[in-house]
Amino acid sequence: MKITIRGKNIDVTEALKQYIEKRVSKFERFLNDASEAIVTISTEKFTHKIDVLLKVNGHLIQAEGKTEDLYSAVDQVVEKLEKQVLKYKEKIQNKNKKEAVKYPATAPQEIEQVKRIVKYKKFDLRPMSPEEAVDQMELLDKDFFIFLNSFTGDVNVVYRRKDGNFGLIEPAR
Repeated sequence: MKITIRGKNIDVTEALKQYIEKRVSKFERFLNDASEAIVTISTEKFTHKIDVLLKVNGHLIQAEGKTEDLYSAVDQVVEKLEKQVLKYKEKIQNKNKKEAVKYPATAPQEIEQVKRIVKYKKFDLRPMSPEEAVDQMELLDKDFFIFLNSFTGDVNVVYRRKDGNFGLIEPAR
């Protein structure tokens, strides 16, 4: 697995780089098809933030750790990644169980309830600015809002972040 480590507003020391590589490389054992890990380290005032993005067979597994100590932020993000990797592996196993039921070789086994889409909704996309979309989202008391960006002509999404601010998702070109 290729591990890329980048620092924003911080110099990545060799000791820190080795520590991160040691902690993140353990996922290679659990995820045979993991191709790349991108680690981004940033610092704001007294808080260190570490983002890790694992690319696994076309899927992305991402986690973030924030603490005052850089090494404990690494430990925190690795714990979060462990949980997400377990979820990913369970999904793969459940998918394999479903396929086994479609073509049973032995007696059928009990399968866990799979999450499914229970509601479909259509609505008209109106051109508006991202600021207008945030206002509309707040009026509707929702956590996200899909709209047609009047500046770019693309479909965009605004969403409420955990810190109370808002985010904008735009398609890449």
